[in-house]
Parts: sequence; C-alpha cells; structure tokens
Amino acid sequence: MTEETIKQILKFRDDRDWKQFHNPKDLAISISLEAAELLEVFQWSGTDVSNEGKQEKIKEELADVLNYCVLMADACGLDIDEIVQEKIKVNNEKYPVSKSKGKKEKYNKL
Repeated sequence: MTEETIKQILKFRDDRDWKQFHNPKDLAISISLEAAELLEVFQWSGTDVSNEGKQEKIKEELADVLNYCVLMADACGLDIDEIVQEKIKVNNEKYPVSKSKGKKEKYNKL
C-alpha cells in the first residue's frame, strides 16, 4: 500500500471528523466484522474454494478490512511497513524454508 493511499484513507476519515470515534477497541471490532463479511462470501460454498464469480464482493470486503487496518495502525501510532516487516522476520524464524516448504502445519508441529 502506498503512502498516498494511506493519506487518502486518513483524509477521508478526517474530512468527516470521525477520528474521535476511532479508538483501538472499536477499530478492532470493525476489522473483525469486516473480516467476517469477507468470510461470508464463501459461506455455504461447500468444496468450492475458488473466487470465481465472487471477485467484486471480495474486493469490496477486503478493502474494508484494509481500510480499518490503516485506521487501527494510525490510532495506535504504528507504522504499517515497520510492523509488517517485523512480522515477516518473526515468521521467517518460525517457518524456515527447510522445515516448512510445502507443508501446512503450524510452526510447533514442524
């Protein structure tokens, strides 16, 4: 996500004076709710795990999740690039290629 996109998300919020409502608890709830709406796209799909015919709804719900994540990072004073890079480093240590390549098991089961 570019810095310009992040600025647009924050500007949208600020233009409406919504920052006053964006505390970490409510933003975390909103992220969870929007993620549930993304999951709903696949509800009752049985063995159908593809995104065929679902792309528009997936885009809409995923954008909502990402927007709320940007707002959450801002509310908590976190740099998105920094926290993602830190998590990649942790995941690289937990899931070394030599042990995890092609496997779905959690790190403590490798």
